[in-house]
Amino acid sequence: MSTRSIDYRDALDHLPEGASLVVQDVAWEDYERLLDDLVDRPGVRITYDQGRLEIMSPLPEHEEYKEFIARLVYVLCDDLDVNVEPRGSATWKKKSEGKGTEPDTCFYVANAERIIGKRKIDLSVDPPPDIAVEIDTTNESLSKFPIYSTLGVPEIWRYDSRRGRVFMYELRDQSYIEVPSSRSLPILTGAALADFIEQSKTQGHKAAIAAFRRWIKTRTP
Repeated sequence: MSTRSIDYRDALDHLPEGASLVVQDVAWEDYERLLDDLVDRPGVRITYDQGRLEIMSPLPEHEEYKEFIARLVYVLCDDLDVNVEPRGSATWKKKSEGKGTEPDTCFYVANAERIIGKRKIDLSVDPPPDIAVEIDTTNESLSKFPIYSTLGVPEIWRYDSRRGRVFMYELRDQSYIEVPSSRSLPILTGAALADFIEQSKTQGHKAAIAAFRRWIKTRTP
């Protein structure tokens, strides 16, 4: 472990929940070394953009929201008989572009069958996840969009917990355009997803999931 990695870990140990640490002029090799050093800290999110390193320590509610969204995706894909392969907050990076990031969670849908059984995904030959999910509680994830564009992620869902809204974006001509519904799962709109997240806060996950199942039935043959 390098001295600089030790410094990062020490800073991270004192980083309040919901806060982020930004360091400039970080070499790619130091970024990759830090990823290895923090393998025992899966809750931490690390973003790298051509020398700019950001380390973020999520709030507990941040993790709650992403887990609930994941449950909704599983339920929807199961009811629609659609393949889905989750990859959680895996690290996605391209050394040639000097960019890397970790979504709060992500999914393969259209490309699910292509990565089944793969324990290591190489973006030089394999597709990126079809959906990346970002939870904005204390920090805004819009600065990560150029990284996702470089990685070729087709779709982003961004939940703004302060406003209680979900924004869905589709990659078009190397930039993200806000759209009303999911590209991968067209039945699901940003407004509907936000409604069920808000319901989970007051009625609990079980009741919100049950309501979501009923909602699906009203919109499918």
